[in-house]
Amino acid sequence: MIMQNETFQLIVDGVPYDVKAEPFLFNEGVRYSVSYNGSPDFIFAWDDSASQYIAIDHDSSKIPANVETEIAFQLNKLS
Repeated sequence: MIMQNETFQLIVDGVPYDVKAEPFLFNEGVRYSVSYNGSPDFIFAWDDSASQYIAIDHDSSKIPANVETEIAFQLNKLS
């Protein structure tokens, strides 16, 4: 599997976001190191119970919920 960095733009609640997502393997699954608008990196991992990617690191509460949802939607499309 070839994994490549992805960039995409989102507009959430009228605010533009430039998102960078870097995939990496962890325990045979793909996770993403994600930053937006120059933010620190957040780790997104697949959650079977939610059937989507979710932010899992200790700072993930700093991501606005609507932004996290839209990023997860985009990551799902990459998988």
